[in-house]
Amino acid sequence: MGGTGTVFRAFLKLGLTAFGGPVAHLGYFRTEFVQRRGWLSEADYADLVALCQFLPGPASSQVGFAIGLWRAGWTGALAAWAGFTLPSALLLLAFALLRPVLDGPLADGVVHGLKLVAVAVVAQAVWGMAPSLAPDRQRAGIAVLAAAACLLLAGAGGQMLAIAGGGGLGLALCRTGNAPGAMQMRFNVSRTTGLLCLGGFALLLAGLPMLAALANNQALSLFDGFYRAGALVFGGGHVVLPLLDAETVARGWVDEAGFLAGYGAAQAVPGPLFTFAAYLGAIGQTPPNGAVGAAIALAAIFLPGMLLLVGVLPFWNGLRRRLWGQAALRGVNAAVVGILGAALYDPVFTSAVRGPLDLVLAVAGFVALVNWKLPPWAVVVALAGLGAILARAGL
Repeated sequence: MGGTGTVFRAFLKLGLTAFGGPVAHLGYFRTEFVQRRGWLSEADYADLVALCQFLPGPASSQVGFAIGLWRAGWTGALAAWAGFTLPSALLLLAFALLRPVLDGPLADGVVHGLKLVAVAVVAQAVWGMAPSLAPDRQRAGIAVLAAAACLLLAGAGGQMLAIAGGGGLGLALCRTGNAPGAMQMRFNVSRTTGLLCLGGFALLLAGLPMLAALANNQALSLFDGFYRAGALVFGGGHVVLPLLDAETVARGWVDEAGFLAGYGAAQAVPGPLFTFAAYLGAIGQTPPNGAVGAAIALAAIFLPGMLLLVGVLPFWNGLRRRLWGQAALRGVNAAVVGILGAALYDPVFTSAVRGPLDLVLAVAGFVALVNWKLPPWAVVVALAGLGAILARAGL
């Protein structure tokens, strides 16, 4: 099948070069592992992508973890995750550590430019997700209700209500279509292992908040906040933004300007967007922060998605053939559009756009991404540079 070192080198190459977000990452994976290396068939890869899109968590990272598990066992799974994740995590940690020494009007201009990048990128995400995830009246209505829940009930509570409500409304309103066929791939994961992982996922999700409160320990609170964000992200990628905002900015761990600047910078690095957590863990105002905080946040945000993936693998063929599961997922995915739409307004737009010129730059960034098809890193460089120029000109 191939060794752990081969898996690590293959994913390290992707971790250094895979720009463009989770959808683009899945395209890179298909090119590398289906077409070039022949590790998986087209049908196996499509089944694996369907599984990971069904689950909460970072879909592209889950697909990579599963390919590593399929190819070289548990060490291969960890090697795949490390190779794909660490390059962008280290780059964002470096940005976090250097940010305090980058002071003055020019640095402020760059940071403001990065905040405008966030407006363009999140608007692009909403624009791209809405036609596929909320294509009919029922799901569009679920998206509107989810946005209302998030805007009227601030913090994690509104987002959890939106996700739960979306699933419930999906069960009632979205029972259409046929169940897909059985998955052909077979992983060496027993039902006992699967149940232990599912139990661990639930135990940590329910128990970490109580443990953190009883211990009054910031490291535990940090792990709890990022674990919860990773556990509730349906759709991966940019959907993590509002959840992380609720777990960091709303709790006073990170200021809004630093949060959005880091999110903008995250668009300029390859690999999974979830590595934004490393930046947030590093800039936290209360220890542990720095490299230790980055490591805690990074481990916590990826752990729930991987526990769920391994937990569901032995049971997936039975689950995916049940229409109720597909209906609930349709509702949750529609709610994701509303959650991200609410985040586009607050905090992204309200924190970044201070006047007409900012709006013009944000719209220009959006057009560059959607119509001109420029890569995100090019838009990052352009808007950060324009932010520095305008700051120097006093605008």
